[in-house]
Formats: sequence, structure tokens, C-alpha cells
Amino acid sequence: MDINYLQQKFIQCEAEIGKEIIGQKDTVRTALLSLVTGGNVLLEGMPGLGKTRLVNTISKVIGLPFKRIQFTPDLMPQDITGLNIFSQKDDEFHLVKGPIFTNILLADEINRATPRTQSALLQAMEEREVSIDGDTMELVAPFIVIATENPIETTGTFPLPEAQLDRFSLKLTMGELTNE
Repeated sequence: MDINYLQQKFIQCEAEIGKEIIGQKDTVRTALLSLVTGGNVLLEGMPGLGKTRLVNTISKVIGLPFKRIQFTPDLMPQDITGLNIFSQKDDEFHLVKGPIFTNILLADEINRATPRTQSALLQAMEEREVSIDGDTMELVAPFIVIATENPIETTGTFPLPEAQLDRFSLKLTMGELTNE
């Protein structure tokens, strides 16, 4: 593929996202670069700064499906990965895939869930696969996690374990608007 063509497409995507996400040019560019390189992104910032909107806009502009998981203290690991459910109708177990089976996964307010639930993302983020009841399944390519994080001093948050922080290639902070 021609490098000039790729550069032109990148600039077009950046401009299109910039129509929706104003004043965060560096954050948009860096998030797009992470997507191109296949790295997971951790977005930090106070609620209401447009973190979720950024991920939604990126997904729409580049044309990849995404799913959003709102992390809460009562979220369980199988709510992310999926589980096998027994069907009395045919006397068999059937896999119900969780929202992790997508191209872009938005883990919204990831640090509001317990560390056990947060850890459900570890295998997916590192190996691009998920294990459910002993069966390992590959995730679709490309697969990337973009997680939003509230500042740790915010009420009701849990720190992210070191093993999980290592799975993010970038940590971006969305702050107040700039003049860019």
C-alpha cells in the first residue's frame, strides 16, 4: 500500500473526528496512532469531558463496529466475555458471546468495577483471545480496547492492577478544551 495514500486517509480521519471532538487535537491524533499500531488506550479524565464520545466518533469514522461496557461495581467477568447457558429445549449448552467479541471495545469507567472484573480483559488485551469454560476463542482482528478511567480520587473507583496497566500502550488524559 502506498504510504502517501495511508497518510492522506489518516489526515482525513483526523479531520472528520475533529468536527465532533473539538479542542482535543493531540488526543485525537494519538488515539488514532494507537489504533493503527494495534495498541490499547487508557483515557483518563473527569466525567463529562467527551471520552465516550471520542471512542464512538472514532468507531464511526473508521467504520469498525464497537461495543460499550459500562463498568460498575456489580459487573461480573462473564458479563464481558460471555458464558455457556444450558438450554432445556435441546438439552445442550450454548455459548452466548459477550460484548468483548467486537473490533473496538469501549470499557467505560473501567476503574469503577472490581479488580476481578477488570482482569477479565487481560487475556483479550494481550493475546487477542478469550477463554470461556476452558474453550479458547480468538477475537476478531483488529481488536482494541479503549478504556476510560475516572481519576482515582473519585468516589467509587478501584485502582487498576499493574498487570492490566501493562496491557495499555498509551495513557491519554482528556482535560479542558484547548484552542487547537
